[in-house]
Amino acid sequence: MRAGDRGESLLELLVAVAILGVAVAAIVGGIGVSVLMSDIHRKQATAGAGVRDFGEAIENQVMAGGYFACAAPAKYAAPAGFTAPAGFTSSVASVKYWTGSAWAATCGTDSGLQQLTLQVASGDGRANEKLVVVVRKRCGLGEAPC
Repeated sequence: MRAGDRGESLLELLVAVAILGVAVAAIVGGIGVSVLMSDIHRKQATAGAGVRDFGEAIENQVMAGGYFACAAPAKYAAPAGFTAPAGFTSSVASVKYWTGSAWAATCGTDSGLQQLTLQVASGDGRANEKLVVVVRKRCGLGEAPC
């Protein structure tokens, strides 16, 4: 038998298969993480656009005379012209009221200025975007304060 005719041993083949297996597992894992992060980023972008649309619809409602004195969050939850993106939910997380010196969680006398925290979240919990909007009562309605 010549020296150049010898074949691969079983041990060499096992080491080669193990190295290839680790490499393939790393590549497949990297692709999986990439797909997951792409999905999360897409949902965050959709939620971000949705919460801005939500805020704009509330501002349009208030400008059209839809300001609610001492409003609970549910009063602003469904403004006209806004629908949450498919697979997402929208809500008004909180309403705070201006006291003249600070924002308060409870309404004493409504000063015509409110801080709304809006939220749009994906159904699977991967994206949750919040936006704080300050709305004020429209002047010229013949009501105090103005």
